Amino acid sequence: MFEYELQRLRTADLIRRADHQRLVREATRARRTARRAAAGNSAEHESHTRGLRRTRSARAA
Repeated sequence: MFEYELQRLRTADLIRRADHQRLVREATRARRTARRAAAGNSAEHESHTRGLRRTRSARAA
């Protein structure tokens, strides 16, 4: 009887963990789609502007 109760506890714990992981995946997916939608609605990608970057050149000796 004791093993049966342990098995039920393990099963319940695994179900809780699976539900939690499913919620985390859904939240991550929702954040990702929201971020992509916000990036698509904005103007050109601002991270690719050339004006703010420093030019790379060889270091003087």
